[in-house]
Amino acid sequence: MDNKHTLQQKIHSTLEWHITHLKSFTNKINTILKESTKRRNILVITSTFLIISVGLYFFSVFHNDLNAFNYEQKSVLVKVLITIATGLTVFKASLFLFMIYQYFRYKPVASVTDKELPTCTIIVPAYNEGKQVWDTLISLAESNYPQEKLELLAIDDGSKDDTWEWMLKAKEQLGNCLVILQQPENQGKRHALYRGFNLGTGDVFVTVDSDSIVTSDTLRNLVSPFVENKDCGAVAGNIRVLNNKKEILPKMLDVSFVLSFEFVRSAESNLNSVLCTPGALAAYRRTAVHHCLPEWINQTFMGKPSDIGEDRAMTNMILKQGKSVLFQRNAVAYTNVPEEYTGLYKMFIRWGRSNVRENLEMAKYIFTNFREGHTSGIRLLFLSQFLEMMMCYPFLIVMALFIATHPLLFLGSTFLSILVLSTFSVVFYSNRYKISESLWAYTYSILYTFGLFWITPYAIATASRSGWLTRGFTENK
Repeated sequence: MDNKHTLQQKIHSTLEWHITHLKSFTNKINTILKESTKRRNILVITSTFLIISVGLYFFSVFHNDLNAFNYEQKSVLVKVLITIATGLTVFKASLFLFMIYQYFRYKPVASVTDKELPTCTIIVPAYNEGKQVWDTLISLAESNYPQEKLELLAIDDGSKDDTWEWMLKAKEQLGNCLVILQQPENQGKRHALYRGFNLGTGDVFVTVDSDSIVTSDTLRNLVSPFVENKDCGAVAGNIRVLNNKKEILPKMLDVSFVLSFEFVRSAESNLNSVLCTPGALAAYRRTAVHHCLPEWINQTFMGKPSDIGEDRAMTNMILKQGKSVLFQRNAVAYTNVPEEYTGLYKMFIRWGRSNVRENLEMAKYIFTNFREGHTSGIRLLFLSQFLEMMMCYPFLIVMALFIATHPLLFLGSTFLSILVLSTFSVVFYSNRYKISESLWAYTYSILYTFGLFWITPYAIATASRSGWLTRGFTENK
């Protein structure tokens, strides 16, 4: 017996030794990976500034040729295009100053009391989301919102992975406060939301993507404008990036999102005219939704059903009703974004096609008496987007001529523009968050200028195509 006991002790001791050393080895690996990520980030940021510096050097050497470029083009058409491009630049600069003015006038609506809060139906459509849908549902259920006024619907849109199993686990944990549903087959996000809009009983509908996490006060802050403003038809939430700890692209996108939401949508909100309520987090007045629901679910473009841009389309239809669409900076959701270039450009193509379609729809009513009160602000916002779309191809022609005749001057002037324009993003982000993270604005601008410049012209040319692109849907040619 003693020998057996001694043998067991030796085995136990040996196992403990191996486990201890395995933990030590794992910790060393994690440390190396963290150091590698940190070194990679420093390398990318350093390379960014090195590239910009080289570009500025080219500009300093060849900037005298800039006037020559304007005069050496003999074609009248080219001169006209350059003149139009210059005028558009002046317009965009003026609009930018106008947006700064509106931004400083913006204030989010403070949360109303529990008694004043409306009944709320939260709709979470999910497709191939796995465990992330569980995290989303738990974060929503733990919100600082009166439970008796909250209805939570989760709809599995024919997922092919274990999304439904994670919904069942959430249901088991949350009980009657969560209703889970399954679509008979994958029909698309719009149809999943449509089912929720028809089943929900709340005075306000809140849509949340199944890869998003909300903060505790997000819901009450998001819906408070409906109480304070009877003309409010929709509210956009403030979207930040959830998966921005390791990969470089999410770090860049987080800086971009802060500018897009906390600056642009703040200014738009002061004009009562946020142009797009994000799918990741948005709220809609029930009556406004049902007023346009048949048109929304049956929307087509060039004879084909619209299965993308459901958020921009809903916003557009609510604006058309004369309702205000606002932004709540204090209603925050963190969402996952693509970590690779392929996923990024597919997401941008989808957004680009939606913008083309909805800008054309907005053109049908924007210059009519669709709203009481001032409409000059929303018309300026529309003109900015529409002119940018219209000038896309002429701008590419001018750029092609510029590159062909003065390639180094083109690089220099482009990097100078990146430095000037991105510095605003850096200052804005660093004023609210960490200055070290704000530097990704420069890297993102370089990536967008040279790696994603083709998105808008491609989206315009293929606006009639359907398909989610990043959610496993097959694109229709």
